[in-house]
Amino acid sequence: MYQLWQKLLRISPAIAFWLFLAGALTAQEVEVQWCGSVGEFCFFGETLERKEISENESSDPTEKRLEQINQYSDNNSLGQVTNVSQLRDVQPSDWAYTALRSLIERYGILTGYPDRTFRGNQAMTRHEFAAGLRQALDQIQLLIARGRDVPPTDLATLEQLTNEFVLELSLLRADVDALTARTRELELTQFSTTTQLEGEVIIGAAGIVSEDDHVTTLGHRTRLNLETSFTGQDVLITRLQAEGLRRLERRTGTPEGELAFTGARDSDLEIDALLYRFPIGNQTQVVIAANAGDADDFTDTINPYLDGDGASGAVSRFATRAPIYYLVRGAGLGVRHAVSDTLEVSLGYLAGNGGNPQPGNGLFDGAYGALAQVTYKPSDRATIGLTYVNAYNQDWQVGSQDTNLVNQLDLPVVTNSFGIAASVQINPRFVVGGWAGYTTAQVIDEGDANLWYWAVTLALPDLGKTGNLAGFIVGMEPKVTNRSDSLKNLGIDDPSTSLHLEAFYQYQLTDNITITPGIIWLTAPDHNSDNDDTFIGTIRTTLRF
Repeated sequence: MYQLWQKLLRISPAIAFWLFLAGALTAQEVEVQWCGSVGEFCFFGETLERKEISENESSDPTEKRLEQINQYSDNNSLGQVTNVSQLRDVQPSDWAYTALRSLIERYGILTGYPDRTFRGNQAMTRHEFAAGLRQALDQIQLLIARGRDVPPTDLATLEQLTNEFVLELSLLRADVDALTARTRELELTQFSTTTQLEGEVIIGAAGIVSEDDHVTTLGHRTRLNLETSFTGQDVLITRLQAEGLRRLERRTGTPEGELAFTGARDSDLEIDALLYRFPIGNQTQVVIAANAGDADDFTDTINPYLDGDGASGAVSRFATRAPIYYLVRGAGLGVRHAVSDTLEVSLGYLAGNGGNPQPGNGLFDGAYGALAQVTYKPSDRATIGLTYVNAYNQDWQVGSQDTNLVNQLDLPVVTNSFGIAASVQINPRFVVGGWAGYTTAQVIDEGDANLWYWAVTLALPDLGKTGNLAGFIVGMEPKVTNRSDSLKNLGIDDPSTSLHLEAFYQYQLTDNITITPGIIWLTAPDHNSDNDDTFIGTIRTTLRF
């Protein structure tokens, strides 16, 4: 083999380097690019590990090619070089300078890294060289077909190399044929060229235990998500949902401790959410929600790991995200803009009954929530957010669910809410966070009230196994701390303080199945010490497909 390279260099240094760099030619069957002289070929922009393929590796080479395709990114692709001076690490004094210049001027096949370097110091395997040789043969055939003259010495060199690498070329051809067949099969069986279908089923069991009450329920929440992209950067989300587990407040008499995956009613399959997200430039994302949009569609809820929208993370609504975010839901518009790498601004307006044309409803004549949030990320591991929400509802709605005040008064209320939240990842397996909020509520024609809430959270990702998650939450759900006498006369009063204590452990059974047992302890439910402590236990099984 060593003598062969000596002969090549004596015949034509340019041809020798051209063969080394042949993988940079436009791919006809396998996209292969050369990343440096005496270096590495890049398959779909990703450099192969520099080692020989052994019998202990995967027996399905096509699978490896598919993985390489999936990892491809335009950001890693090499740029075409039109002049050797564009390569910052190649100097006229280099021994390969003349050969490289010849490659560009004679064949126009040389490429470099995005940072305009050549990096010609690595070794390569026979399989990598065979891939480049395959492309060189294709390029020679293309030049001949176009009537271009190819020097006989070049053809002789290619013939000699083809004989030398006949086995590797045969294996490469087999890989290409298998990959082509797999690609055609995927094209024939794919759901859609623009749409991906994802499914999610939650099967949940819940038990409520207090001194005088015991009840166990079993139900589900089923979702089918259709995600359609027209440009590759936008997404149209259509979510079909059916609910079969009613809210626990019907039994507990309080919205405190409500599970994150329960529903207001049993329902057949219906369009639960329809929204379109698209970018404006590189720093701005816009969301248009036709119905059932949420604050987390256009803003960061600053609760990593715990906010899984009921399917993962915390088991209660209160622990999933701060209550202030539940004040914004419906149809409308949201904008998320990155001011810099560390600062982000979110603005949104969602109407609860935006599609209802009757008086007192619609986009601007009914219930709404308007949110503004500034999110600051001083590092990759720390996030802090300041949130303001102005909302109007035709009932009292503070927190994750309607409170007893809603059911008693059934009067319109205007709220102004202020919240602060933070999350800090101490290390990859220890994340602390929390939030606090204050709300002023004006019940029209009746009086005013003030409410507070707070929480401290702890998340332990990958505890015991990759994909597992343990979580602990201690907090106080929204509590009326001050109210006018007129509201007190109506029975609007929280004489005590109820604590929300929650623990759960999410176990990753398989890539598609998680099982999460959890328990919630409410002291003095409904902020009334006359009520017995309540325990809510649940086992949530989430299946994704």
